[in-house]
Amino acid sequence: FGTDEIGRDLFVRTAQGGLYSLRIGFIAAVLATAVGTFLGAIAAYFAKGTDIFISQVINMVLIVPALIVLSIFSKYSGGNATSLAIVLSLLLWTRIARVVRGVVLSIKEQEYILAARAAGASHARIIFRHVLPNVVGPVVVEVTLLLGTVIVLESTLSFLGLGVQPPDASLGTLVADAKGNIDNDPIRVLTPGFFIVLIVLCVNFLGDGLRDALDPRSKNERG
Repeated sequence: FGTDEIGRDLFVRTAQGGLYSLRIGFIAAVLATAVGTFLGAIAAYFAKGTDIFISQVINMVLIVPALIVLSIFSKYSGGNATSLAIVLSLLLWTRIARVVRGVVLSIKEQEYILAARAAGASHARIIFRHVLPNVVGPVVVEVTLLLGTVIVLESTLSFLGLGVQPPDASLGTLVADAKGNIDNDPIRVLTPGFFIVLIVLCVNFLGDGLRDALDPRSKNERG
C-alpha cells in the first residue's frame, strides 16, 4: 500500500485500523445485544406496566441525537475505544429490544409455553429455556447489522475527528488523514474505505449463516 508522508507503512496501519474498528464494533454490538435482548424479553413476557415502562424508555433513547451525544462524549473521553463502544451500545440497543419484544410477543402464548407454566416452571426457566432460544435467529441477524452500523458510525466519527484519536487509528481516521491527498494519491483514501465496506458485507453474510445454523425452527425443518 506504500507509505504515508512520514514513512509509516500503510498496510500495517490499515490492518491495525481495521482491528481497532472491529474491536469497538464487537464490544458495542455485544453490550447492545445483551441489554436489548434482556429488556425486550422482559417487556414482552411480563407485559402490562413493565412493557409500557420499557417501551417509553426505548422511545426516549430513540429521540436522543446520537451524533451530538457522541461529539460531547468524545471531547472528554480522549477517544478511548472501550468508552466509545459503551456509549454506542447505550444508544443502539433499542432496535434489538424491539425485535426481541416482537418475537417474544408472538411465541409467549404458544402451547409449549403454556404447558411449561402449567407444570410449575419459574418465569426465569421459561424465559431462558423456552423463550430466548427462539429469538436467537432474529437476534443474530440484528447483531450483525448492528456491528456494521457501529463500524460505519465509528468511522464517521473518526473521520470528523470526534472518534479515535492519535496515536491510535481506525479506518475512519486513515480516511481523514488521507483526504488531503485524494487528487494525487487516491489509493490512500480508497483502501481504508474499501475495507470498511468489505467488513460490513462480511459480517452480514456471517449473520445469515449463523441464523440458519442457530435457529431452532430451521433445525426442525431440516430434521
